Amino acid sequence: MKKNIAILQSNYIPWKGYFDLIARSDEFILYDEMQYTKNDWRNRNKIKTLAGTMWLTIPVSVKSLHQKINETRIADKSWIKKHKNAIITNYSKALYYKEFSGKIFSIYEELEEEECLSKINQKFINEICILLGIKTKIMRSEDYNLIEGKTERLVDLCKQAGATEYLSGPAAKGYLKEKLFEEAGINVTWMDYSGYSEYSQLFLPFDHYVSIIDLILNEGSNSSNYLKYVNK
Repeated sequence: MKKNIAILQSNYIPWKGYFDLIARSDEFILYDEMQYTKNDWRNRNKIKTLAGTMWLTIPVSVKSLHQKINETRIADKSWIKKHKNAIITNYSKALYYKEFSGKIFSIYEELEEEECLSKINQKFINEICILLGIKTKIMRSEDYNLIEGKTERLVDLCKQAGATEYLSGPAAKGYLKEKLFEEAGINVTWMDYSGYSEYSQLFLPFDHYVSIIDLILNEGSNSSNYLKYVNK
């Protein structure tokens, strides 16, 4: 029986390509046993504004260079109010703001007492998948036994999950040892994030590489039409 899986660190309100990777997978594993990296997508993402793109950043406490994503804690709980205000300021005139902003804000409200970055990211990812109609099974790397070795661990996770195919973003081409997957009888397929259609963004120039909430608030129930693998 064929089964494809993707394994990726959690990101904060990720861009549309992240959700296409989930939608294309039979199982998606949040890989938050990995080291937390500063100035990355783990705790921040971009939205569109009249003045260009703007970072929405969750303040976190980093106490060790070896700190894992799932060990990373929130440093200042005022981030939720700031992010909601930024969304209101920049998206209140979006076509689907009235219909979908409440659904997005309710996620924030449910996370007011949450201190774990990984759980915050997972909550947004799960809830946005529901909004987009993505029904992929989402697991966590903590649900599996993890061995040593960068590629070796990924291959072993695929084996444990019963995968015949591993889906990966193109950024991994520089380090992934495809031969190890081949020896395990697992095919590696690379995601192609090119060719996305533009949608009705409020502010020009158009930018594909912003948070998924930009697409949802501008296109609402039509959002899946601008993704490659949702409901396809």
